[in-house]
Amino acid sequence: MNIRTPIFLILLASLLCSCMGMPATVEPVTDFELERYLGTWYEIARLDHSFERGLDKITANYSMRDDGGVRVLNRGWSEKDQAWDEAEGRAYFVEDPGTGYLKVSFFGPFYGSYVIFELDKAGYDHAFVSGPDLTYLWLLSRSPDPDPALLDRFREEAGKRGFNTGELILVNHN
Repeated sequence: MNIRTPIFLILLASLLCSCMGMPATVEPVTDFELERYLGTWYEIARLDHSFERGLDKITANYSMRDDGGVRVLNRGWSEKDQAWDEAEGRAYFVEDPGTGYLKVSFFGPFYGSYVIFELDKAGYDHAFVSGPDLTYLWLLSRSPDPDPALLDRFREEAGKRGFNTGELILVNHN
């Protein structure tokens, strides 16, 4: 074993752990009910990332896996390619199942945070979601065309938490 191996392992562990945190300004919802969260959600707004760049009509569908985790199927339309782009992943609770804090993987053993920091608990009609830092942010809705007041509130709440809401991308569902 050479000296580079332990250094590599420490760096890899550090990288993996950094993807499982959350912004200090974000607190996951409690009294979360996974059964009510399952199904199809429409992505209404997001911060830019290469894995979604150029996609419209983005949806996320959540369903149960045989191992007790959650199957995640993200789907978006590429106008450029004239084709649907899909990514399938898996998610598991980081803490207890009543806390909206999950880890999601689309790439083998690499997980990232999925933190639901606001949720319409009456109807499970919208969710504000963060990743491990302030560069990951999504507004999800059960409707592709939610009330504009929801988007205003999303901008306000995300802005209070330090997200750059001036960089939000509104997803086209037409």
